[in-house]
Amino acid sequence: MKLHDIATGSRFEYDGQIFVKTGPLTAASENGGQRIIPRYAVLKPLDTGTPASAAAARGKLDKKTVLAAFDHFYQRCSPLVDSAALPELESARQRFIAALK
Repeated sequence: MKLHDIATGSRFEYDGQIFVKTGPLTAASENGGQRIIPRYAVLKPLDTGTPASAAAARGKLDKKTVLAAFDHFYQRCSPLVDSAALPELESARQRFIAALK
């Protein structure tokens, strides 16, 4: 199997090491460090089932955590914004919150 056939976030074996695909030509070793994987390299996939879904599940954030972080961000930014721009900032905040629902 070639690197372009493997979903980002999926694990594979190459050159006796275990990697996780991080980009179109790059992978992170489980031992640390990044490496460019040649296009000609033949890889052994290690993830079974739906690797893209597994990768997405590992990176999924809890909605409450996101809202709390954004609330903290908003509270810190509000005093820095000119009072004339506050309505636009609040509107952007409401759109962000609505997008999470």
